[in-house]
Amino acid sequence: MSEGAYYRKGLGNREAIDPWLARDYHSRFVEWLRDRGYEASAGDTVIRLAREFGFCYGVERAVEYAYETREKFPDRRVFLTGEIIHNPRVNRRLGEMQVGFLPRDGTPEERFRSVLPEDVVILPAFGVTVSELAELRRLGCILVDTTCGSVLNVWKNVDRYAQDGYTAVIHGKYEHEETRATSSRTGRWPEGRYIVVRDPEETERAARYIESGGDRDAFLASFGEACGPGFDPDADLVRIGLANQTTMLSSESLAIAERLKQAMIRRYGEAALGEHFRAFDTICTATQDRQDAVGALLASGVDLMLVLGGYNSSNTTHLVEIASRRTPTYHIDSASCLVSAEEIVHKPFASAETATARGWLPKGRAVIGITAGASTPNSEIGETLARLFTFRGIDPDALLAEDAE
Repeated sequence: MSEGAYYRKGLGNREAIDPWLARDYHSRFVEWLRDRGYEASAGDTVIRLAREFGFCYGVERAVEYAYETREKFPDRRVFLTGEIIHNPRVNRRLGEMQVGFLPRDGTPEERFRSVLPEDVVILPAFGVTVSELAELRRLGCILVDTTCGSVLNVWKNVDRYAQDGYTAVIHGKYEHEETRATSSRTGRWPEGRYIVVRDPEETERAARYIESGGDRDAFLASFGEACGPGFDPDADLVRIGLANQTTMLSSESLAIAERLKQAMIRRYGEAALGEHFRAFDTICTATQDRQDAVGALLASGVDLMLVLGGYNSSNTTHLVEIASRRTPTYHIDSASCLVSAEEIVHKPFASAETATARGWLPKGRAVIGITAGASTPNSEIGETLARLFTFRGIDPDALLAEDAE
């Protein structure tokens, strides 16, 4: 079966969908706050917005391409291989636009069984695995690839590692779409291998094995699916190359790279390090900028932090992690989580479930910090700002009207 059309650099109809995007994701309130230097005071309430927040370039591009696809192919079936980004509002909106979601589980052949050559399939910002892309190409459908450029940069490094005989050690979450796509790149090479380390604890386990070996079977059992097919720690931890899921905590990725570097030095000596260890910083700049902006906001002094973003969003979760170390922090996935001035539904850091907190909003003077993950649209942030002011007895529409005068 011949391959269908492949779109990687837009579909040439951006102007046609600009009104859709403005309607769905623009926020006058966010622009108002940005124009005021990211801080607004009313009564005894001060709200500070992080200077880097919300949609990054890669996410914005992915959403734009999805809208362009629907506009360009109004009479065709359009599918996504999974969530376009980790934001419930955006994915729900695409569903309302008759963009279907293909099954998440199963082999590529099972997942894409219903796809026909005349259909259009959108690849999400996280990318897809090598085998998934191969199956879609075999089916001959039209492909719209929104894979983020930062993810593609990681893939290039992982490809190079595998080609040169280095095992890719990926700092990430092995079940995450991006990490699955990244790790699959090693399978393009006969000796390609990978292992995913989630955190410093798992890194320490790998580092000690590098330094002094150990129980091979116990090691493999402890990592489970985070080890790629055919992985043998005795052979595959001799030469390693570091990479990471682009949305991980930057400081943690750097610490992981340093720990594994030191393990190689202890095992083989510093003079031989180049033969055993490679590393490139593949945290995307947008992720880093948002993490740095949260740090700056916390340093300015806030009484609490609100972090907006999907509960399955890795970059958002790390913003929560940073903020939670310094001040009371609430991770919400939409403005509707702010039930009232007394009640909030949120997901505590490191918890698998949401919780309801009461008395979350301070009485009297309060400085409230807000940020949002890279998959959160301005419209969601604006609605949250409006609710906050309302809960503090301030009419948000009146604030905007005063500023316009």
